[in-house]
Amino acid sequence: MSQGKLVRDKIPQIRSQGLEAIIYTASTEEYAARLRDKLLEEVDEFITSDNDPEELADILEVLYALGEQAGTDRQQLEKLREAKAEERGGSPGGSSALGTGPRLPLLGQRTRLPLLYSK
Repeated sequence: MSQGKLVRDKIPQIRSQGLEAIIYTASTEEYAARLRDKLLEEVDEFITSDNDPEELADILEVLYALGEQAGTDRQQLEKLREAKAEERGGSPGGSSALGTGPRLPLLGQRTRLPLLYSK
């Protein structure tokens, strides 16, 4: 028997490979943990795929379920995404950061990084 995992609502009716599934409803705490595990699984599947949009759709499905658990519906998530993009910019441009310096614990300001070389 394989280890339990979160499955879509209609999977129990599909029953592939002639195996019988043992289905139960997880507690709120277990469901939250399994959603996080499922997110990692789906992201891994997308990364190892050839940019399969169906895998992206699976990621969205899990993100929406996580949002619902946090009391945020799809529309609210999209509004939050749009607001962050407006404030900070989007990510399609491919800008990458090389890194940042550490923050001072009390002041919340960046420290100067030491010079790596001098003339």
